[in-house]
Amino acid sequence: MTLVVALVLLIGLGVGSRFLPMPYLVAGPGLTLDTVGENEGEPVIRIGGAESYEHEGSLSMVTVQYAGGPQHRLDFFTVVSAWLSPNEAVMPEELLFPAGRTQEEVSEQQAVQMNDSQTNATAAALGEMGIGYEAVPVVGDTVEGLPAHGVAEPGDIVVAVDGVTVPTSFPQEDEEAAGSTAVVEMVGAHEPGDTVELTLERDGERLDVEMEVAENDGGPAVGIMLADDMDFPVDVEITVGDIGGPSAGMMFALGIMDRLSQESLTGGADIAGSGTIDPAGTVGGVSGIQQKMVSAQRAGAEYFFVAAESCSQTTESAASGEIEVVRIETLTDAVEALETIRTGEGSLPRC
Repeated sequence: MTLVVALVLLIGLGVGSRFLPMPYLVAGPGLTLDTVGENEGEPVIRIGGAESYEHEGSLSMVTVQYAGGPQHRLDFFTVVSAWLSPNEAVMPEELLFPAGRTQEEVSEQQAVQMNDSQTNATAAALGEMGIGYEAVPVVGDTVEGLPAHGVAEPGDIVVAVDGVTVPTSFPQEDEEAAGSTAVVEMVGAHEPGDTVELTLERDGERLDVEMEVAENDGGPAVGIMLADDMDFPVDVEITVGDIGGPSAGMMFALGIMDRLSQESLTGGADIAGSGTIDPAGTVGGVSGIQQKMVSAQRAGAEYFFVAAESCSQTTESAASGEIEVVRIETLTDAVEALETIRTGEGSLPRC
């Protein structure tokens, strides 16, 4: 009787857990998209205002496919199966969907990140190629409790600091800062308690304002959050469908450079990779590298470019040892790695 009761309870538990929603996400290998290829019959990267070229080889971005979420909870057995799979990972739901945020809000944020990554990739690519562009520092917001709050307004352009015009042209000689980076450096040259004068342009009129530099997070600050309004000499249009997030920035930048270069960057090799990028060309780490490497391997990539700070994830991938991993810190590193691959001369940086 005890065995029968235990068996009934076990079966009931198994059947019940089959329908028990679990607050977890399953991450698996996703889409691989060649940035110098086509998506649904259209070029992923389209260049206007300059000569554009097509070459052999590929420079692919890779994605992670997520299952689950607040509105599509997974059952117990699906989560356990994913946990046992070498190609998938199980993670808490709140990592992607923080409490109090809807799936629609998360999707909107990822769309914004994707747009920003494309702009940053264009700036980084043009800067790496020595093609000039303009970056005008614009006030996005101010920090309550700091001197600029209530003085500077969103949309203001920072024209000068202490009477010195803020440079806006990239690239600058001797790699000097320009745009918002220059403003941060110019204000940062003061000590807390100093007075700084900002020249702002608001609705076409210039306004000089003085404020005392405060201390924030251990350094001098006035509390202005800046963004660069960029004006490029070429039109870059990137089409990737419903993919969101910032992790394709590095591969977008390389794709743009390949489109603008008469000579192929890859020499016909198939490259995939993942990493964010900023306008200065610094490559940042991303999550999901284990699954992205599997995606790249399945797509036939020979090399996988990964941000240096994501290197620790590569050894945990089921594709580890099956694809050559290259450690990247800057866009210049990526270009030099491609030259090594193309020419066969030199060695590649490894994780």
